Amino acid sequence: QVQLVESGGGLVQAGGSLRLSCAASGRTFSSYDWGWFRQAPGKEREFVAAINWSGTSTYYADSVKGRFTISRGIADKMVYLRMNSLKPEDTAVYYCAAESPRRAGLADSRDEYDYWGQGTQVTVSS
Repeated sequence: QVQLVESGGGLVQAGGSLRLSCAASGRTFSSYDWGWFRQAPGKEREFVAAINWSGTSTYYADSVKGRFTISRGIADKMVYLRMNSLKPEDTAVYYCAAESPRRAGLADSRDEYDYWGQGTQVTVSS
């Protein structure tokens, strides 16, 4: 059974940092691309960042570019999201997702991802 489990969320003041982790199990993910999405109350789930299977290519939403960094662990079952200079508008539940690539380029649409975690809450106070 495939499981993705996020951790590392919490409450932080504006300007602070957090590092989210996503641990995967249940199958081999060496050929999978990974993404982070977030969903704020009353809003659609939106793309945050993605990284390819080899860790050599990344892609970010404009709203987080320069502040967030996505990375993969040495094994193929850990993915991270380092979040710096956090803003109140970053408050959301953050989800990691895994995709078996079907086309060239990194996916930023949630419909393209095959597996999802349950999410971790990030709250940024002003």
